[in-house]
Amino acid sequence: MLMATFFFSIMGLTVKLGSLQFSPSELVFYRSSISLIFIFTMMRHSRIKIKTNYLSLHLKRSLTGFVSLLLFFYAIAHLPLGTAISLNYTSPLFVGLLLPFILNRKLNLKTYALVFIGFIGVFFILKPIFQDQSFFAGLMGLLSGFGAALAYLYITQLGQLREPDIRTVFYFTLISTLGSSVFLIGQDMTVPNPADLILLFTLGASATIAQIALTRAYRVGNTLSNAGMSYLTIIFSALLGFIILNEAIDVFSFIGIVIIILSGLFVSLKSSRLK
Repeated sequence: MLMATFFFSIMGLTVKLGSLQFSPSELVFYRSSISLIFIFTMMRHSRIKIKTNYLSLHLKRSLTGFVSLLLFFYAIAHLPLGTAISLNYTSPLFVGLLLPFILNRKLNLKTYALVFIGFIGVFFILKPIFQDQSFFAGLMGLLSGFGAALAYLYITQLGQLREPDIRTVFYFTLISTLGSSVFLIGQDMTVPNPADLILLFTLGASATIAQIALTRAYRVGNTLSNAGMSYLTIIFSALLGFIILNEAIDVFSFIGIVIIILSGLFVSLKSSRLK
């Protein structure tokens, strides 16, 4: 999870930089297609078959992940990096809400109270965004967190079925590549220059490393403990946004980020104690 959070923050930075020239659909396409090449090569080398007995579950995970990724990249393009990452990483709060329905795990009232407090943090983030007329981008970031939570729970189910990590990532990158290709039909695509190619390669490579590490973590680790640790991406991204992009986080957003992180960590701590 530590490796995943670091490389996801690198991915977020490259998306932010790339959004100056490319649309969110283009960035999703490049991110997914480059990852697909990496993953397919690794599967051939490891002699892992593409065929699976759980195609419907892979499709659920891949489609929710693709939509979440598209919304996430849109939010990054229109919001400060730390703010967009924070809204996407409400996913652990949504994981807590969705556990009883998808994995049939019961949570107590204290856990739900902590989740509610976490969403108060979301209000603190969205309030200044609303004042800046960027409420729609903030809402897309929040919805990307919901989609990511669904995807993580499907990853957990696939792990329980002993599906190889790399096969799970393969189907996700395949669906994302095909899905983003549909969005690009009729759109004037930007022709990358040599500098852009380096940026796009970094985007694909960092996303691949992060995705494999994330899938492995959710397969072998505790679902909610992993979800809590994922908040490190917010810290990494906020630092990168400040150092490289010179993005300052306003007081309201800072309070919201702190509330989200603390409530998410407590939700993970409380829930990980439950059988």
